[in-house]
Amino acid sequence: MKLLRNVLFAAVAALASSLALAGPVNINTADAPTLAANLNGVGQTKAEAIVAYRKANGPFHAVEDLALVKGIGTKTVEKNRENLRTEDPDKQ
Repeated sequence: MKLLRNVLFAAVAALASSLALAGPVNINTADAPTLAANLNGVGQTKAEAIVAYRKANGPFHAVEDLALVKGIGTKTVEKNRENLRTEDPDKQ
């Protein structure tokens, strides 16, 4: 019974972690809660800094530009690179 419970717990944990990074995030359009929920190493405070930077400086032209936000380093960008987008959704 313990083994079954442990296997079930591991399966739920794996599913939850895969849902946490559910899909691409457009850093030019996502709100702070979306950024915080979908980016590894980005909590609410950093997500709000991303939105504030975007409002003050305009859209990000490349994923690497995210490192210009105070508190977001190149390591955070690299951890999330596969999940980051900058496209204008109106141009797709």
